[in-house]
Amino acid sequence: MTWLADTAERRAAPHALWSEVRSVVMLGLNYGPQDDPLASLARRDRATISVYARNRDYHDLIKGRLKTIAGRFASRTGSAVKVFVDTAPLMEKPLAAAAGIGWQGKHTNLVSRDFGSWLFLGAILTDAELPADAPESDHCGSCRACLDICPTKAFPSPYRLDARRCISYLTIEHTGPIPRAFRAAMGNRIYGCDDCLAVCPWNKYAQATREAKLAARSDLAAPPLADLAALDDAAFRARFSGAPIKRIGRDRFVRNTLIAIGNSGDPGFVPQVIALLGDATPVVRGAAIWALNALDPAAARAARIRQRPDTDPTVEEEWNDLGP
Repeated sequence: MTWLADTAERRAAPHALWSEVRSVVMLGLNYGPQDDPLASLARRDRATISVYARNRDYHDLIKGRLKTIAGRFASRTGSAVKVFVDTAPLMEKPLAAAAGIGWQGKHTNLVSRDFGSWLFLGAILTDAELPADAPESDHCGSCRACLDICPTKAFPSPYRLDARRCISYLTIEHTGPIPRAFRAAMGNRIYGCDDCLAVCPWNKYAQATREAKLAARSDLAAPPLADLAALDDAAFRARFSGAPIKRIGRDRFVRNTLIAIGNSGDPGFVPQVIALLGDATPVVRGAAIWALNALDPAAARAARIRQRPDTDPTVEEEWNDLGP
């Protein structure tokens, strides 16, 4: 699908090709899941990982495909090309809507008539003049399913997202302790969140991906929380080599896992959580305090006597939040 870039878009991205851009070619790759992505939310001793992160990193996969397509186009036309997959200030979702691939739903993500909510996007910029495709119109109607299902109420109004409340942001981009107000709402979501995508009625037309590198690995479909909390840095890197999860690092990943353990209600996790109270990383120690108190408040108070004082103020704050 193509869209003729206007001058404002050309000025927005700091790349030499922008001064000569005449067309933007938008492409989508289906990553639809085989099974219900929300089914694992009920398995409190297991982790829920966003569908897109259950196998290989899509950036590498799509960029390779785009380079192949762009290279063939350039060799046939002599035109200059450049490919992007989340690597430039391109408004990919509005561009994809303008190109007719889909429309931005009330959850702000792209929705397709053919693939529902499950599309990765990429772009090819070129100085070739290409005819523009017709844009897609909005087909959300009066539906509020994506807004109402959000666990943290991250949508202040339709088509607006408060990223500070979004579980995807909190589990992936946020570097410090998870804000206390959102911990219980996270449930067992340890990397990303698919709730607003999965509930969209247009997914009745979605298809499971045929790309093997995007199909869920069996060990990432609903992995045991106990296994994930036990990972040290080397084991974390080995397990998630080539996967999107690797980029957040072991410490944030275990932080997220501890929040899920605290939400599990299973006292069988207590010994493992107590062991992580002595972790070298403050963000892990702080999450362990919260998880221990959620599972066994008496054990948390006893541990406070043994573990305090902590040299990190954020960890001390977690201990203080236990109360007298």
